[in-house]
Amino acid sequence: MDNFQIETAQNVSIEQNAADISDRIVAYLIDVLIIIAYFLVIVLIVTVLDLDPGNLWAFILILTLPPFLYFLLWETFWDGKTPGKAVMKIKVAKLDGSKPAFSNYLIRWLLRLLDITLATGGIAVVAILFNGKGQRLGDMAAGTTVISERQRTRFHQTILVDIPDDYVAVYPQVTVFSDEEMRKIKSIYNDARRHADHSVVLKLSEKVSSLMDVTPQEKPLKFIKQVISDYNYYTQKL
Repeated sequence: MDNFQIETAQNVSIEQNAADISDRIVAYLIDVLIIIAYFLVIVLIVTVLDLDPGNLWAFILILTLPPFLYFLLWETFWDGKTPGKAVMKIKVAKLDGSKPAFSNYLIRWLLRLLDITLATGGIAVVAILFNGKGQRLGDMAAGTTVISERQRTRFHQTILVDIPDDYVAVYPQVTVFSDEEMRKIKSIYNDARRHADHSVVLKLSEKVSSLMDVTPQEKPLKFIKQVISDYNYYTQKL
């Protein structure tokens, strides 16, 4: 499942890592197995106790409420997770990444009947695949989605860049930075380029050159690119 971005009222982009549909299916199957196991225990208890038929229906009604409310109760009281979701490291969250309110959980639970139960999950799968934000119909109505808690590092989030064999480094002073510092520099540089924010690139160039104690010969954008490449050259190639 691709990541998606939500722009908040403060114009801050929040990137959500939507859970893979395969993870959601496996999580659901785990939860179903738990519910089946629970019912088997109920049958065993009823058989062992040999209850009077007059009290049997009331007993069964009380014990079947937890499975009926299984998803609503777990997600509400366990930060958007059920046991199955916890195993697969996914959870329910609002689109801006915040914790849903009870009303959000309630709406998505109520629509579970349409999404999953009546259509054996077919409607939910189609909605998730075509929505782009990992939402089934219940999520769309509730303003929620299911996100992965796994950390996924993509190439653009690392310090790595491709260095040709004949590469010539310009600034050996780049070794004053740590990997984490260079990762931040690259992240700021990429974000500034993506948004064409030249003022950020200029400030970044001034800060980096100051820390390196050098006078850049290139324009700010090219200078930062050179610094990132040089860092890779001195730390990865040698």
